[in-house]
Amino acid sequence: MASEEELFANIDALLEEEPQLPPPAERARLREAAGITQARLAAALKTSTQTVKNYENGRSEPKSPRLEAYQRLLTGWAARYPAHGAPTAPAPTPTVTPQPEVPEMSTVPAAPEAETAVPAQVPAVAATPERPTVRPASSRRPAAKKPAKPASDPRFPHGPLAVLDGDGTAYGVDGIVLDCPATTVPELVEWTLKESGLGAAKLNRYGKDSDPLIVLTAAAAVKLGLPERLEGHEQRRSLRLPEDHPVVKQVAKAKWQLTQRGFGPWARIYRKAQGHERQCVQLAILSWDALDERSWPGVADMDPADIARVLGVYAQRAITPRGSTAVSGLELMTALRPPTKAVQDPQSGNWVSGYNPGSLGTEPMDPAPPEATAEHPVVVNSGWRGGFLNEEAYQWVRSVDSLSDEECMLPFAVGLDLNTAFLAAAARLVVGLSAPDHFHTPKFNPKIPGSWRVDLSHIELDARLPSPFTPDGTRPTGPAWYQTYTLAYAQELGHDVHPIEAYLRRETGAYLDPWHDRLKTAYVDTLADLGVTRDLNDQQFLAAMEQHQQADPALAAVLAAIKATVKGGVGKLRERPQGRHYKEGETWPALQRPTWRPDIRAAVISKARVNMHRKLNNMVKMTGLYPLAVLSDCVVYPSPGESPLDFLPYAASGKPQPGAFRLGPTPGLAKLEGVQSMLWAVDLMEKGLNPARHIKGGDAVLDEGE
Repeated sequence: MASEEELFANIDALLEEEPQLPPPAERARLREAAGITQARLAAALKTSTQTVKNYENGRSEPKSPRLEAYQRLLTGWAARYPAHGAPTAPAPTPTVTPQPEVPEMSTVPAAPEAETAVPAQVPAVAATPERPTVRPASSRRPAAKKPAKPASDPRFPHGPLAVLDGDGTAYGVDGIVLDCPATTVPELVEWTLKESGLGAAKLNRYGKDSDPLIVLTAAAAVKLGLPERLEGHEQRRSLRLPEDHPVVKQVAKAKWQLTQRGFGPWARIYRKAQGHERQCVQLAILSWDALDERSWPGVADMDPADIARVLGVYAQRAITPRGSTAVSGLELMTALRPPTKAVQDPQSGNWVSGYNPGSLGTEPMDPAPPEATAEHPVVVNSGWRGGFLNEEAYQWVRSVDSLSDEECMLPFAVGLDLNTAFLAAAARLVVGLSAPDHFHTPKFNPKIPGSWRVDLSHIELDARLPSPFTPDGTRPTGPAWYQTYTLAYAQELGHDVHPIEAYLRRETGAYLDPWHDRLKTAYVDTLADLGVTRDLNDQQFLAAMEQHQQADPALAAVLAAIKATVKGGVGKLRERPQGRHYKEGETWPALQRPTWRPDIRAAVISKARVNMHRKLNNMVKMTGLYPLAVLSDCVVYPSPGESPLDFLPYAASGKPQPGAFRLGPTPGLAKLEGVQSMLWAVDLMEKGLNPARHIKGGDAVLDEGE
């Protein structure tokens, strides 16, 4: 028989345990019975509304001292509002029964810096990791109209990523919460690869799986021995730990490696692949500004669970982040068009790595001199003086002298913005896949991608419209280099095109088509989740766009990131050298990528500018209206009213006229950018400023060079 001392010791042990909360569904019942909103309870507990939601659906549990306060509140409510029967049991977490994946021949690089190495071809084997400690969720977040699909690959049961907080809680997608015991970076890497169940399946049968991403809060970074902030560098991209930092030494001692970027805001830690197993983890440190505010507005300040939701939706709809949205945009191109695939050697019968048709291959390619930049080795070493492509987005302001009295009397200036104009231009865009060949006096062929030297200075242009041939909208002054789409549009307008010389590519393909399709779906689906759907009429569309960012800040951030992925990905195709010590003629890291393709960037921008001019021209034919200014994908028109409905062309049936600007939620269609007075716009134009740059906020103090 137990002694009194033993019994009291057991009781004391029970008293010292953390207070036990009622089931999540009962927590919600008690709060609703008391007539208290989740927002009011969050304010009392000094936390966020989303955290209270997590408490009530079982995704997370409070910790001291919030735990004791919450327990006291629930106990008081339970005494006042007893349940009339057994409390509602928590709803079971729905499970997904994945279909077994047929092993494919998968491209597995020797190291994560695969863009500079030729990958090896080996069969992929699906290995299920050990199950970590998981806190079950009693219910899931209410489904949106088109929810992101949960992870269906048995190798990655917990999705592509997790946000790690300082208490060891790792917040995953779909409300998953994991316990991470790691206290050092090497331990975190081992846990991620062996126990977390994180990762994502390849996007193309010939590609490779996405490495798991762990996002560290400031508290988690400090717990792992990292500084909360990195200081002392002029440029954010230069932020990294010194090589003698204890964490860097820990990583090396554990026989892990860092990429050439070092341990910065986006750190990749890996070991060289052993057989089929790829061992690599991506880290993102929030307090080191890993999530740029311009691409991920407000995300860094969200609770970890909400950050996981934002990044999780982005990963499921676009790609698991690998760095900035620009880096992710470029990585998505390669993930959807892998450079190699498994081919059978006809002599030995063995499966080997071979070129994947339609891709850019594994080796970097020198551009034609006019497609390069002035500092490129091809230009400097050859002494090229023949000029360069100038295919850039519009930055044009109409001359005030060309304004008519009728236009000046209109009360408003209304800005229209084209949705993801570069993405729309990427659709069915034929680009070159092989090296350029030089031709003299070739016959122009609009179906061959390349760079052509042509004199278009003889073409008469309307001063009330920008020239379709130059970014600043001025008339060409002599022979210049143009991309195929620009010259094809000149032919479309009825002008003769007689090239002097050209650099053309014999192998061609619609390389960006899968990239376009995936990002278009991501953009349209995310807008739909925010209440902006394709079935809305124009009035409803404008009303929905006024409110969409307030509907769900997390999804609004996803939308911003998708747009930044498009623009940044295109920009990365011609990444310039960085650093004060760079000298012209030297190579720079970006040139080692097969995706350093300034000619593809030029093709996208050329087609986007041509698409804009075609709409401007059709607006003149349908309405007689001329624009005041254009800046990239934004155009400003004089208007009798404050709405685009007051000047856009509609048929007698009420349907929008095809060919001109049309409102809608898909890439290439327009939305309202801003409204100001016509007097405001004319004042800016007289000062040489671009109204399209400032019409959204009305602030004209900004420098035009920004």
